[in-house]
Amino acid sequence: MFVDLSPLKNNAEFRKLFTGQTVSFFGSMMSYVAIPYQTYEITKSSFLVGLISSVQLVPLLIAGLYGGALADMVDRRKLLLIAEVGLFITTLLFLVNSMLPNPSIVILMILAAVSSALVGLHRPAMDAIVPQLVEKKDLQAVAALGSLRYAIGAVAGPALAGVLIAAVGVKATYAIDALTFLISIWALWLMKPVPTPEALDKADLNSIKEGIRFAYKNPLILGTYLVDIIAMVFAMPLALFPQLAEEFNQKKHLGLLYAAMPIGAGIVSLFSKPLNKYNRHGAGVILAATVWGIFVTLMAFSPDLLWMSAALFMAGAADSVSAIYRSTIWNEVIPPNVRGRLGSLNMLSYMVGPLIGNMRAGSMAAITGTHHSILWGGVLCVIACASCIWIFPTFWNYRSETVYSE
Repeated sequence: MFVDLSPLKNNAEFRKLFTGQTVSFFGSMMSYVAIPYQTYEITKSSFLVGLISSVQLVPLLIAGLYGGALADMVDRRKLLLIAEVGLFITTLLFLVNSMLPNPSIVILMILAAVSSALVGLHRPAMDAIVPQLVEKKDLQAVAALGSLRYAIGAVAGPALAGVLIAAVGVKATYAIDALTFLISIWALWLMKPVPTPEALDKADLNSIKEGIRFAYKNPLILGTYLVDIIAMVFAMPLALFPQLAEEFNQKKHLGLLYAAMPIGAGIVSLFSKPLNKYNRHGAGVILAATVWGIFVTLMAFSPDLLWMSAALFMAGAADSVSAIYRSTIWNEVIPPNVRGRLGSLNMLSYMVGPLIGNMRAGSMAAITGTHHSILWGGVLCVIACASCIWIFPTFWNYRSETVYSE
């Protein structure tokens, strides 16, 4: 049952990439906590903490679309190297700003925007390079390993950041993040070049539009985007966690709410090998998204935050199954020459849903209360996701012809 480690054991180039990116993602999740914390520490304004997300979003969208086209034009390893060096320098500047007698909120926001743009260049290249490094039979194992990497970083990074911030302040978190980028840069440097097959002549608006048209005309790719967006828009409860902790008078358990989903996702990823035996990946995505909605709905009937955390744990486990099958479908059906542009759309698809979902949850909670927001969001998610069986029949009936590693 244990996650299939054969891609790491048998493929030196993938092992270098995976190791470096695992370390750097852990560091990035530390800064993910440090940036909003330092913003509040400087300004004492929750509004400006929220504004940081808005400042990061626009550069990420623009650079993400352009980065996808670049990933289909240049050596993908080289693009990753450039983005990682840029992120290393930006993190050092975060550290320098934090060491000033009066750290600047303006500098902090500018650096947050630059960092977000660099992530937009990085992620499409990362999504595009992996299928070039591994055999087709290992794609699902690679998807599970990616999900496991995310879960470990999403739990351990913020946890360590919280301890360090309480003990010595944000300086240590930025310093460790910068060191992790040095490790990932070194790992990329050791890799061989990974040129793009049938590379674009230039990365421009027309090439971006071409990638969007390709995704729109392919029901399998479109299905992965829309099912995930539907699930997140209706049933993303993250924005309600602080209010729930206050309503239940259980602030000491707030951390459990944030940790429960990635822990559930991590455990499923760790024991994901049985998923290799199920080749109806489209049905797997729809069913997993529906189960996600069911467990979010059950949160509304929970008597305290511990039971809510248990429901979130199961929701995170279901979301991990969906993520593994979505990633496998992308790698199975997307041609090598458009993987960068489609990688940028993949990134946007799993960003837009949670963003709108948190807005929906927060605004509905302000009108009807937190429990009604969770309940009706979860119910609508279940109905909408189950309806995808009839809305996307090609996606529902898709069967992979690949035999995955046992």
